[in-house]
Amino acid sequence: MFTIRKVSENDFEFRGGESGVKYLMRGPSIDWGLILLKPGEFMAPKAHGHKEIDETFYFVEGDGVMIINDKEITAPQGSVFLLEPNEMHNIRNDSKENIKIVFIKGEYKPEDKFE
Repeated sequence: MFTIRKVSENDFEFRGGESGVKYLMRGPSIDWGLILLKPGEFMAPKAHGHKEIDETFYFVEGDGVMIINDKEITAPQGSVFLLEPNEMHNIRNDSKENIKIVFIKGEYKPEDKFE
Protein backbone atom coordinates (compact mmCIF):
# COMPACT_ATOMS: atom_id res chain seq x y z
CA MET A 1 0.00 0.00 0.00
CA PHE A 2 1.20 3.54 -0.72
CA THR A 3 0.15 7.04 0.17
CA ILE A 4 -0.29 9.79 -2.38
CA ARG A 5 0.38 13.31 -1.18
CA LYS A 6 -1.07 15.97 -3.45
CA VAL A 7 -0.91 19.72 -2.91
CA SER A 8 -1.41 22.84 -4.97
CA GLU A 9 1.08 25.68 -5.19
CA ASN A 10 -1.85 28.03 -4.60
CA ASP A 11 -2.52 26.50 -1.15
CA PHE A 12 0.66 28.03 0.30
CA GLU A 13 1.97 31.56 0.77
CA PHE A 14 5.46 32.89 0.22
CA ARG A 15 7.31 33.94 3.38
CA GLY A 16 7.42 37.52 2.14
CA GLY A 17 3.75 37.60 1.16
CA GLU A 18 3.98 38.07 -2.60
CA SER A 19 7.49 36.65 -2.98
CA GLY A 20 10.21 34.71 -1.19
CA VAL A 21 10.39 31.04 -0.23
CA LYS A 22 7.45 28.68 0.22
CA TYR A 23 7.58 25.01 1.07
CA LEU A 24 5.13 22.76 -0.76
CA MET A 25 6.11 19.55 1.02
CA ARG A 26 8.14 19.03 4.18
CA GLY A 27 9.22 15.50 5.00
CA PRO A 28 9.14 12.76 5.75
CA SER A 29 12.03 12.14 3.32
CA ILE A 30 12.62 15.44 1.45
CA ASP A 31 11.82 19.15 1.62
CA TRP A 32 10.89 20.99 -1.52
CA GLY A 33 9.17 24.11 -2.66
CA LEU A 34 9.34 27.29 -4.70
CA ILE A 35 11.18 30.58 -4.57
CA LEU A 36 9.73 33.64 -6.31
CA LEU A 37 12.00 36.67 -6.43
CA LYS A 38 11.02 40.08 -7.75
CA PRO A 39 13.66 42.28 -9.40
CA GLY A 40 16.37 43.21 -6.90
CA GLU A 41 15.32 40.64 -4.28
CA PHE A 42 17.49 37.99 -2.60
CA MET A 43 16.33 34.55 -1.44
CA ALA A 44 17.45 35.44 2.10
CA PRO A 45 18.99 38.45 3.87
CA LYS A 46 22.31 36.59 4.02
CA ALA A 47 23.81 33.35 2.73
CA HIS A 48 23.22 30.09 4.59
CA GLY A 49 24.30 26.47 4.33
CA HIS A 50 23.38 23.00 5.53
CA LYS A 51 25.58 20.78 7.67
CA GLU A 52 24.59 17.39 6.24
CA ILE A 53 22.15 17.70 3.35
CA ASP A 54 22.50 18.70 -0.27
CA GLU A 55 20.12 21.09 -2.01
CA THR A 56 19.19 21.42 -5.67
CA PHE A 57 17.91 24.59 -7.34
CA TYR A 58 16.18 24.62 -10.75
CA PHE A 59 15.58 28.01 -12.39
CA VAL A 60 12.15 27.44 -13.95
CA GLU A 61 11.33 31.00 -15.03
CA GLY A 62 13.69 33.90 -15.61
CA ASP A 63 17.39 34.53 -15.17
CA GLY A 64 19.08 35.07 -11.82
CA VAL A 65 22.38 34.89 -10.01
CA MET A 66 23.35 31.93 -7.83
CA ILE A 67 25.79 32.92 -5.09
CA ILE A 68 27.88 30.01 -3.78
CA ASN A 69 30.65 30.59 -1.25
CA ASP A 70 30.67 34.30 -2.20
CA LYS A 71 31.11 33.48 -5.91
CA GLU A 72 28.40 34.85 -8.23
CA ILE A 73 27.36 32.52 -11.04
CA THR A 74 24.96 33.50 -13.82
CA ALA A 75 21.84 31.34 -13.63
CA PRO A 76 19.80 31.58 -16.84
CA GLN A 77 16.38 29.95 -17.07
CA GLY A 78 16.81 26.17 -17.22
CA SER A 79 19.92 26.15 -14.99
CA VAL A 80 20.24 23.52 -12.27
CA PHE A 81 22.62 23.75 -9.32
CA LEU A 82 23.43 20.97 -6.86
CA LEU A 83 24.93 22.31 -3.65
CA GLU A 84 26.82 20.02 -1.32
CA PRO A 85 26.76 20.26 2.48
CA ASN A 86 28.56 23.30 3.93
CA GLU A 87 28.34 25.35 0.70
CA MET A 88 27.05 28.79 1.67
CA HIS A 89 24.42 29.99 -0.80
CA ASN A 90 21.94 32.66 -1.74
CA ILE A 91 20.10 33.75 -4.91
CA ARG A 92 19.65 37.24 -6.34
CA ASN A 93 17.30 38.45 -9.02
CA ASP A 94 19.23 41.10 -10.95
CA SER A 95 16.82 41.03 -13.91
CA LYS A 96 13.80 43.21 -14.66
CA GLU A 97 11.35 40.30 -14.43
CA ASN A 98 10.30 37.93 -11.63
CA ILE A 99 12.20 34.65 -11.38
CA LYS A 100 10.87 31.32 -10.11
CA ILE A 101 13.06 28.55 -8.75
CA VAL A 102 12.23 25.04 -7.54
CA PHE A 103 14.36 23.83 -4.63
CA ILE A 104 14.74 20.29 -3.32
CA LYS A 105 16.59 19.37 -0.15
CA GLY A 106 17.95 15.84 -0.21
CA GLU A 107 16.65 14.97 3.22
CA TYR A 108 14.13 16.33 5.69
CA LYS A 109 16.23 17.92 8.44
CA PRO A 110 14.90 21.37 9.31
CA GLU A 111 17.51 21.78 12.06
CA ASP A 112 20.37 21.34 9.54
CA LYS A 113 20.48 25.01 8.39
CA PHE A 114 23.22 27.39 9.57
CA GLU A 115 24.23 30.97 8.76
